[in-house]
Amino acid sequence: MNIIGEKILSLTDLTMSYGGKQVLNGINLEVFQGQIIGYIGPNGAGKSTTVKIMLGLVDGYGGKVEIFGENIADADHTYKRKIGYVPENAEAYDNLTASEYLIFVGELYGMDRDRAEQKALNLAREFGLEEVFHARLSSFSKGMKQKTLIVSSLLHDPDLLFLDEPLSGLDANSVMIIKEILAQLASQGKTIFYSSHIMDVVEKISSRIILLVEGKVVADGSFEELKEQSKEGTLEEIFNQLTGFDEHKKIARNIVATVRGESNNE
Repeated sequence: MNIIGEKILSLTDLTMSYGGKQVLNGINLEVFQGQIIGYIGPNGAGKSTTVKIMLGLVDGYGGKVEIFGENIADADHTYKRKIGYVPENAEAYDNLTASEYLIFVGELYGMDRDRAEQKALNLAREFGLEEVFHARLSSFSKGMKQKTLIVSSLLHDPDLLFLDEPLSGLDANSVMIIKEILAQLASQGKTIFYSSHIMDVVEKISSRIILLVEGKVVADGSFEELKEQSKEGTLEEIFNQLTGFDEHKKIARNIVATVRGESNNE
C-alpha cells in the first residue's frame, strides 16, 4: 500500500458500545494525506459510528483518535475547521435559502461573510444551482439539496473530507463531476473518507478500501490487492465473500416467485 503523504488520522484500539451492544471492536487504522478511503461494510457494521467519533459528534468511546496529529479527546474544536462532512441523512434548514444556508455554514467555519457568499455563488453556479441560489431549500429536489450539501462541505477548502453516501439523488452527469472533483482534490493532497453501498463507485474512485464487519476491519488495501487476496473479480463479489453473504440469488428468487404467486419452497 502506497503512503502518499503525512499521516492525517489514526485510530488506535477504537471501541464503542451502545446499550450493552459492542459496535466497534478494536479498530486500528492509519490514513495518509492524498488517499481516497472507501469505507464499506454491511448495515450495522459500525461505519457511521466510526465517522461520528472522528468528527467529535459521539463521545464515550474507548481507545485513541488522532486527527492532524492531535488527540481529539484533548483538542479544542478548531481541528474541525479543516474537515468537511456530508452525512447520509442530512437535515438542512429548509426555511433558509441556499444562499443563506451556505453563508451560515461558511461563517461557522470561520469564513468572512462576503467571502463565503461569493465562493458559495461560484460553486453553486458550477453545480447548476445559480438560478435557485436565493430559493428556499424546501423547494429543492433531493438532488438539488444533495448538491447544496456537497457545496457546504467544500466551501471552506477542508483538508479532510468525510462523505457518507454523497451521490444519493444525483443524476449521472453530477456523479461524473463529483468523482472527478474527488480525484483532483486527492491529487492536490486532500484526504477523503468515502462511505457508500454503491460498490462500483467505491471500486473506481478509492485508492484504498477498508471493509468493516461487526466492528472489525476485515480487509484493507487497494482494489487490486483485495482482488488478488480474494480471487474475486468485482468489489461487490469481494464484499459478499468477506461478509459471508451469499443468499442474494436465493432471496431474490423467492421474492420473484412470491410476486408471481408461485411456490418458493425448495
